[in-house]
Amino acid sequence: MLDVKVVGHRGAALLAPENTLAAIKAGADAGVKWVEIDVYLVADDGLVIFHDETLDRCTTGEGTTSQATLSYIQSLDAGSWFGDEFIGEKVPTLVEALTYIQSLGLGLNLEIKFDQDNVDAIVPGVLAELDTHWQDNEKLIISSFNKSALEMCYQLSPTRHLAQLYEAIPDSWQEDLAYIKAYSLHCDYSLLTESQAKAVKAAGYKLLCYTANTIDQVADHWHWGMDAIITDDPNVFLTQELILD
Repeated sequence: MLDVKVVGHRGAALLAPENTLAAIKAGADAGVKWVEIDVYLVADDGLVIFHDETLDRCTTGEGTTSQATLSYIQSLDAGSWFGDEFIGEKVPTLVEALTYIQSLGLGLNLEIKFDQDNVDAIVPGVLAELDTHWQDNEKLIISSFNKSALEMCYQLSPTRHLAQLYEAIPDSWQEDLAYIKAYSLHCDYSLLTESQAKAVKAAGYKLLCYTANTIDQVADHWHWGMDAIITDDPNVFLTQELILD
């Protein structure tokens, strides 16, 4: 399963426009074996790779992401904001991203971005696309901050590897993870304590932290048992032989 220590965040968000095929390629070119990306539900049940609630920051469009049609989103430029060399880069669909990631031989941490209660609007569609287009279940982790989304994932597809996302780890984490038979816990590196990290590892879960972009930020975390860092700039960590041993 997950046997790497560096995962590219939103592909490699400091190297190319986040959550695009260019960012996924940048992560692969840097040497990552796994990438993390976000899947977002839009107005006509389309599934795209995107993070924000609005389109303004990362595209030439505007308005609420969930209310935009797939055809509108696909008409936007998602690269020019990052640099001229990325002009014309598009917001990929989930299927386009799945196909491309596998063509590069990468593993995938797919985060379900959904902050509503009606998780049946997004989860069955995501799982259906994965069932059709993703080949190796051992190279896939599905994560979310939305506990209900993960619970539905477990109910509909119990063999999938699931990860509960947190900012700060709550007291209920053991109950949360046990309920979905989670594979891993993902949390904000800056809010993690040594005792929490050791407890997560003692309970038998993988521990991934986001989003550190310097060695010093997580220097202690490796000793606490952190399995992998999710980072915007994989080059920072992949050049450090110590943590890759």
